[in-house]
Amino acid sequence: MRNKKKLLIEQLDQKLGNFKDAAMVLVPQKGWVNTIRTTLNMTRDQLGTKLELTKGAIQKIEEREATGQITINKLKDVGNALDMKFVYGFIPKDGTIEKLVDLKAEKLARKIVLRTNQNMKLEDQGIGDEKIAKTIKELAIEIKREMKKSLWD
Repeated sequence: MRNKKKLLIEQLDQKLGNFKDAAMVLVPQKGWVNTIRTTLNMTRDQLGTKLELTKGAIQKIEEREATGQITINKLKDVGNALDMKFVYGFIPKDGTIEKLVDLKAEKLARKIVLRTNQNMKLEDQGIGDEKIAKTIKELAIEIKREMKKSLWD
């Protein structure tokens, strides 16, 4: 099971690697539909004809996209009408899915080890900083290997 999760993470990271440059693309203030339509010198009437919608409906689509209130299906429809491919996905903020899992596992391990060490200190059985760091590292590896759902709490 462990190898299957690791393989899935590696495959997903590989797929998402194709979108690294996309993270640098900023959504235009008026949204993509308006920006592409106006750049192509296409009127709302013309786009409306392709989508079998009114000029006013196209205006609403542009407004909804700009405010984040549009559906993915509607954006797909507009993309098809513009002879373009609609692309949708998520990109990890800090590199890869594997790095995200590493960070979450380390954070959870640190929380567990420090809480346990605090209890041990109360009983005058605390461990030193070096041992704490080693224990955190080992526990993080175990947490990552098991990929428990608690990693996301």
